[in-house]
Amino acid sequence: MKLTVTSSPHIRGKESTGTIMRDVLIALIPALVAGTVVYGPRALLVTAVCVAACLAAEGLYRALTHQHNTLPDGSAAVTGVLLAMTLPATVPYWLAAVGGVFAIVVVKALCGGIGQNIFNPALAGRALLVLFWPAAMTRFAALGQDLPLLGSAADAVTAATPLHHMQMPALPEASLLDMFLGNVAGCIGEASALALLLGGAYLVVRKVISLRIPAAYLGSVAVLSLLFSKGQDPIQWMLYSIFGGGVMLGAIFMATDYATSPTNPKGQLLYGLGCGVLTVVFRYTGLFPGGVTYAILLMNAAVWAIDRYTAPRRFGVLKGGAA
Repeated sequence: MKLTVTSSPHIRGKESTGTIMRDVLIALIPALVAGTVVYGPRALLVTAVCVAACLAAEGLYRALTHQHNTLPDGSAAVTGVLLAMTLPATVPYWLAAVGGVFAIVVVKALCGGIGQNIFNPALAGRALLVLFWPAAMTRFAALGQDLPLLGSAADAVTAATPLHHMQMPALPEASLLDMFLGNVAGCIGEASALALLLGGAYLVVRKVISLRIPAAYLGSVAVLSLLFSKGQDPIQWMLYSIFGGGVMLGAIFMATDYATSPTNPKGQLLYGLGCGVLTVVFRYTGLFPGGVTYAILLMNAAVWAIDRYTAPRRFGVLKGGAA
C-alpha cells in the first residue's frame, strides 16, 4: 500500500478559483449588456480598458517579483469588470487604467495576492478615483447621447442621477420601472436592477454565493429607508433607495467577495447588516449620494473582528475556551 503524506485540506471540491471567477464573469454579462445599451459603446470600451489595465498590472507585477503567473485564474479580469461597473461611461480612459493598476498592485498584490487582500480591490480603486478626481467620477451623461468612443467625453451633456434628486430630498423624476429595467443616468453597473438580479440569481444557483449577505444588506437598507423616509410615500422612497445607486451591485457582487467577507453564516448576516446600515447613514449624511463604496470598505476592515467573535464553538470546547 502506498502512503502519501500531504498537508490539509485532504478533501477537495471540484470548484477552483478559475471556475468561480468564470461564473462571476458570466453573471456580470447582463449588467454589462444593459450598461452598453443604455450608455452606448463607450461603456464597453471603458470596461475593456479596466480589464486590460488589471491584466497588465498583475502580469507585470508577478513577472517583476518572480512569482508564478496568476492571470489564468481570471481574478484580475473580474476586478477589471467590477471596477468598470462602478464608473460612469464618460470617464477618461486613462482614469479607468489608473483605477485598475491601483486595485491590482496596491490593494491586492502588495497584500500578498488573491485571498490576502483586506479591501475589495475594485471598490478601493473607485474610492481612489473619487478622492483625486471627483469631478470626472460624478459626471453622468444624459440618456440618448452618442458618447465619443475616442477622445474626451467632457463635453457631454450631463444629467442628475436618481440619488441626486433624493438628496434634495425629493423622489426621482425617473419611474421605478425605468430604474428596474434600465433607463436612468448613472454608473455603468447601475443601469438595470433587473440585470444585476439575473446575475445574482445565476451565482446563487451555481452556489458561488449564498443569499445571506445580499439579503441582510438589501433588507437593512429597505427597513431603514422605510423607517426614515424623506419622501411623501415611504414605500416608493424605500424602493428608489434599493434600486438607485450601487446598492444592488454592491450587495450582490462586491460585498460577497470571498477574500473580504466573513466565512461563517452568523458573521455574514452581521456583515451584510453593517453594510446596509452604513450605506443609509452615508447617504443621509455624506457628501456623495451613493454611500455603498465606503460602507463596504469599512465593513471589509471589520471582517477580522466579525470572524473572530462569530466563529462557531469547536466541538468539546466550552465557552471561554475550557475543554
